Amino acid sequence: MFKSIAKLLPTGTAFAHCDIPCGIYDPYVAQRAAHTVIRMTQLLTDLKREDETKSEHDVARLTHVKEDHSNLLEEELDTLRNDYFKEEHYKEYANLHELFVKTLKSSAKARQGIDMEAAQSALSGVQEIAEIFFKTKGVEPVRVKTVYPTGGEIVLHK
Repeated sequence: MFKSIAKLLPTGTAFAHCDIPCGIYDPYVAQRAAHTVIRMTQLLTDLKREDETKSEHDVARLTHVKEDHSNLLEEELDTLRNDYFKEEHYKEYANLHELFVKTLKSSAKARQGIDMEAAQSALSGVQEIAEIFFKTKGVEPVRVKTVYPTGGEIVLHK
């Protein structure tokens, strides 16, 4: 019976970052997560070993946050890559696929150790992806200085 009713209803393909096709995508969360990975890497690098117990606890907490945000960054990028960007985007921006691969590898490397170069590379890749994202939306991407302790920039649109 359901099949009979389904044939009468209009059908189409829906794309979204969730099970409900809301059409809401934004690279902001991935950028914020990348800045958090950088900040946790900074704090881990700067951690002083004055009180060994406190240091072990701090290392554990900072590492946990860094790993959580690396995972969030990767999840957000996967959503953009798999749900938002379509074949025509990959044709128009020939480097987009490779940019995702490079950025995801940098994020994984940053998660696995205390590697500022990998963390910065992940942020840089996310920013390039954000610029492409906004261009596909027909708006001009702009880089603005952040107020984060990491310094640097975040990509928004006009």
